[in-house]
Amino acid sequence: MRRWILAVAISAALAGCASQEAESNLPKGISLIESVSLADSEVGIAYKKYQLANGLTVLLHQDSSDPLVHVDVTYHVGSARELEGRSGFAHLFEHMMFQGSQHVGDEQHFKTVTEAGGNLNGTTNTDRTNYFETVPSNQLEKMLWLESDRMGFFLPALTEEKFEVQRETVKNERAQRIDNQPYGRMGEQFNQAFYPQGHQYSWPVIGWPEDLERASLADVKNFFKRWYGPNNATLTVGGDFDELQTLAWINKYFGEIPSGPEVTSDTKSLVTLDKTRYISMEDKVHLPLIRIGFPTVYARHEDEAALDLLSNILGGGKTSIFYKNLVKDGYAVQAGVSHPCQELACQFSMYALANPAKGGQLKDLEQKMKESIEEFEARGVTDEDLQKVKVQFEAGTIFGLQSVSGKVSTLAFNQTFSGNPNMIASDLARYANVTKADVMRVFNTYIKNKPMVVISVVPEGQKQLIAHEDNFTPPVLTVSDAAVEELDTHQQITSSFDRTVMPAAGEAPMLKSPELWRGKLANGIEVIGTESEETPTVELVIYLNGGHRLVPVSKAGLAGLTAAMLNESSQKHSAEELAQALEMLGSRVSFGASGYQSYIQISSLTSHLDETLAIVEERLFQPAFKSEDFKRLKQQQLQSLQHMMSDPNYIAETAFDGLLYGTESPLGVSSNGTLETVSGLTLEDIKAFYRQQYTGGNAQVVAVSNLNESEVLAKLSGLSHWTGEASTLPALTDLPELKGGTVYILDKPGAAQSVIKIGKQGLPWDATGEFFKSYLMNYPLGGAFNSRINLNLREDKGYTYGARSYFSGGIELGVFEAKASVRTDVTAPSLVEFAKEINRYQANGMTDKELAFMKASISQGKALDYETPYQKAGFMRRIQRYGLDANFTDKQTEITKSVTKSELNQLAKEQLKLEKMILVIVGDRAKIEADIKALGYPVSILEL
Repeated sequence: MRRWILAVAISAALAGCASQEAESNLPKGISLIESVSLADSEVGIAYKKYQLANGLTVLLHQDSSDPLVHVDVTYHVGSARELEGRSGFAHLFEHMMFQGSQHVGDEQHFKTVTEAGGNLNGTTNTDRTNYFETVPSNQLEKMLWLESDRMGFFLPALTEEKFEVQRETVKNERAQRIDNQPYGRMGEQFNQAFYPQGHQYSWPVIGWPEDLERASLADVKNFFKRWYGPNNATLTVGGDFDELQTLAWINKYFGEIPSGPEVTSDTKSLVTLDKTRYISMEDKVHLPLIRIGFPTVYARHEDEAALDLLSNILGGGKTSIFYKNLVKDGYAVQAGVSHPCQELACQFSMYALANPAKGGQLKDLEQKMKESIEEFEARGVTDEDLQKVKVQFEAGTIFGLQSVSGKVSTLAFNQTFSGNPNMIASDLARYANVTKADVMRVFNTYIKNKPMVVISVVPEGQKQLIAHEDNFTPPVLTVSDAAVEELDTHQQITSSFDRTVMPAAGEAPMLKSPELWRGKLANGIEVIGTESEETPTVELVIYLNGGHRLVPVSKAGLAGLTAAMLNESSQKHSAEELAQALEMLGSRVSFGASGYQSYIQISSLTSHLDETLAIVEERLFQPAFKSEDFKRLKQQQLQSLQHMMSDPNYIAETAFDGLLYGTESPLGVSSNGTLETVSGLTLEDIKAFYRQQYTGGNAQVVAVSNLNESEVLAKLSGLSHWTGEASTLPALTDLPELKGGTVYILDKPGAAQSVIKIGKQGLPWDATGEFFKSYLMNYPLGGAFNSRINLNLREDKGYTYGARSYFSGGIELGVFEAKASVRTDVTAPSLVEFAKEINRYQANGMTDKELAFMKASISQGKALDYETPYQKAGFMRRIQRYGLDANFTDKQTEITKSVTKSELNQLAKEQLKLEKMILVIVGDRAKIEADIKALGYPVSILEL
């Protein structure tokens, strides 16, 4: 911990010097607040903090490792700034602020960023709203222009029509993410019981539907005036940029925006309960769920760290008491404990998904949870408990610094909620200083014998499974007279320059593809890697060709279940002992399987790589394959399958694949398996598949670390004795002949939305051939946010939260697919619009403007492709798996720049014939079937 403290001391000393030296060079109106630098050996985030005269806080972080910049504007306003009966405004604004401003046209924000080769989004939670873009570094001025225009010039462009469209979009988002999802409404019902009436966290961030209905355009304008001034915002820029030039741009675009009303922090008072509150709800689910919550403190309270450690001991993985008593003993399919904190309040949260094979009674699970709490009290806190959580927190902090966006988000978060971006060292110290006595003290203060909220979520018609009869009814909400006080403080700005002129991009940056090395272990296993000095971490993935594709259809689910077994005990140690060892190292090791491969993902601090790989080798080469582990995991997979059948998206995906590839093909059956196939699996099947799949001949390795080639190969020497031949994939069955134009309906009574999938068999993946060109062709149709399909169904019609189309391919086959979740009442009109857009594009192709947009967006976006270790690993895996040259992306760029409109439009004619496509809809049949038949489509009903 000393090095962290030293880093703070260095930072503080440098801050004073920098302030004196740089102040005279700054644009007028900008003040340097502090400069934080770190010695080369330190781990942290270097930055400079400035403030404009209007109160805008500016944070700059230099990182020249990639030719990109990440821009974040965080406003200290979330749903906690709303009033009772007037919820949803902060989230609505997240949508509204993308709809154009005085000098940025309708739908131009997304178009401008995407065309610049960037990506963007916005998020809202209880306490803040942020907007962010990652773009090539030469596009920075353009991003500052965009963000400043919506901060200072949003209201002149706000219209009733835009407001209504985005209100519909938010309704669709709520239907898709909450109303049409298993357990989707649990959180908002829980919070009504957990918080006192009128508390800012007692209503959902997305808002109550009736609150959204009563909102007016005047309410929206006043909410903006109150909360979206520069004095309530933090602008953070990270990446490769010229500091003085960036400050000049910031001063130009943001400096003349007047300060908004004064903003003060809300009072932080602890939430309390007078007694235990029981509530329950029925839902379209398979697994009964119980959730228990205790009110505790608020973010960065002196007791927060000790409560986090307590939650980890009780329910933080395989070494926890909850896992031992609930999951391992088979009473729950899943269980866990966490302590999420927000600015004004934290919850000590416990949950368990009941295993119906044990009866599914939630009162029994509640008793088990109480007994687990009592066991903790008797057991106490061990030295290992403290050490593992502290190591995990430090490791998590370091892994969080692997991307510019991660560092920018950390700086913005800390500034917004503490006024100090430099909180890494103090946060680490908070956890490092927690004692056993602290953990027991917070247990006694906030958990032991304290009132709690208990919610039971049970399948429809099974109220007999609830933990306890309800003893709490949410109060009738009062509706505030106004959403926010009416303000006359907004000033029309007379700008000193012409803001209608979009800034030109700077000189295109030099793209930095990762420098790759290729090596082999003594037994011939191929390793491809790259050296990255940004963090002292290692990301390794061991791939094994095969996966679900290697499995007979009659044994679907075997690849995943075998991988799950390898996450359990070895011949030397129990699963708990191995998990404990990894936790003490701050490492993560996970065996998994997908369609064409099994894999082992490994994340480690470089200093702990040897110990981590020793655990990997023990699990890989000496699995115990205990019958009790197999029985438990098999039961969990069966229950998980039952649970997924309540998810309309999973239902649509499995039905679509079955029709496309046939249920006799492994591509037409989910890699999760079916109830029938998983029920028939035996432990002998697991052992046989392990021998077939986990061989040296199937293995390839991808490595991203701060070690060089020879160091990585030396570390991997334990895999050099791995033997076994490569497996041969069985032949695929013939593809079924699709009944083009047929609509297949799967009935989900009461569904809040209809899930639509339209598509056909497509091309296998290639890097530079027809598949890649089809990807380019589809980009204006459904590949970008401002594509034809999304603008039509989401922005123009308000039918959906989002609609897309894409080509997806593997080594053998591929698919073209268009999809959306739409309001039930517009299912048939949505089909009409999908058909209209696909047919029109197939017949006429893209326009010259769309061609130019696609070329600019995809070519410039290459600058963002290799930033994180995960992105680098994916890039290398494609090279390894498909036998590509390291410069294949350069060839893609050449194709993108040279491909002609006629060539792409010819592809559209060939690939987008709607009459060859099938249409799958999961929705309420009684409400949608007649309208679909009226369109003239042949309709076939599929059984779930």
